[in-house]
Amino acid sequence: MAINHVKESVFPLHRDHVDTDQIIPKQFLKRIERQGFGQFLFYHWRFEDDGKTLRKGFLLDTPTYKDAGILIGGKNFGCGSSREHAPWALQDFGFKVVIAKSFADIFHNNCLKNGILPIRLDDQIVDQLWANERKAEQYKIEISLEDQTIEDSEGLQVAFSIDSYWKNMLIKGLDEIGLTLEYGESIDAYEKKYEVSSLGI
Repeated sequence: MAINHVKESVFPLHRDHVDTDQIIPKQFLKRIERQGFGQFLFYHWRFEDDGKTLRKGFLLDTPTYKDAGILIGGKNFGCGSSREHAPWALQDFGFKVVIAKSFADIFHNNCLKNGILPIRLDDQIVDQLWANERKAEQYKIEISLEDQTIEDSEGLQVAFSIDSYWKNMLIKGLDEIGLTLEYGESIDAYEKKYEVSSLGI
């Protein structure tokens, strides 16, 4: 799914070192398709031990946050194992963007490869976003990937950086296979040329 302009409500996750097993526990990794993981997102934080009763202290499923499309986390978000299921679960739940003070490298790359926009911002800016969310009645963040800008409903405006390779893929809604297929005609021409030359023609 292409990402260019996003305007969504926010779920603030005031935690550092959120690892991939907390994002999607290992017992739910038996699926072979990418869909269906969202229901298990942050499973041990959202549910009591019976797996059905929602915990009162974790607010993701409350009316205020259940439709959030942007998650704001702390330092070292997505650390732990390299499982791609973590961005799958976030995306399946409805998150399009993850903003954090820092990311684990593999998780960061897995987000980009799977159509989620990860944005790293300075600590003080993330703290300000959290503070703005607390005081606003209907808090939203607007993101332009094309312009690489963020603006929240409290008037805060910041810029962010992203590699042009990943920016192009996200705007076009492509994965690495899709990007390769854009060069299909050139690949076919090369293969035909190689086939002819290998036959000595």
